[in-house]
Amino acid sequence: PEITGKFPGYLSPSMGLKFADVPNGLAALSKVPALGWAQIVAYMGFVDFKGGFNDYKTGTPGDYGWKLLTSSDPAEKTRKLNSELANGRLAMTAIMAMFFQNGIVGNTGPEMWLGKPAFENELGVQAPVGFWDPVGFTSDGDAAAFKRRRSVELKHGRISMLACMGYLTPEITGKF
Repeated sequence: PEITGKFPGYLSPSMGLKFADVPNGLAALSKVPALGWAQIVAYMGFVDFKGGFNDYKTGTPGDYGWKLLTSSDPAEKTRKLNSELANGRLAMTAIMAMFFQNGIVGNTGPEMWLGKPAFENELGVQAPVGFWDPVGFTSDGDAAAFKRRRSVELKHGRISMLACMGYLTPEITGKF
């Protein structure tokens, strides 16, 4: 909704709830009417029931007859399934991070990723995001505070890189 906008009209005409009245992120959960939750649960049940409950027994979980992304070559099929598992794990981690971010900062919209236009010509501005300030620390335009925060960011980044090396080195080289 942050990028494409919201549907016009009513989400629940009987309650007078418009799509435009529903906030983004986790705050939207409080606006869903009880019958809306019932519809969501019923649809989830329908999807589970229609898909069957024995696919894990047959060795074909998630195989609904759509063969575009699969392969008859066993090695290629294994590679694709491993890729799907890895991407699914990354997506699960990402959505939880987005929920956390939304709960802490209050948004996950473009302003979180694109930041506000300030200090666009400074060191550290990188494509495709540009200047990234998700919390809005630099929205006041204070150049001295920006320089202090940038130096602190560099120091923390260097220490974090050393900490990562210290964490990974014993795992790679072994412990003495």
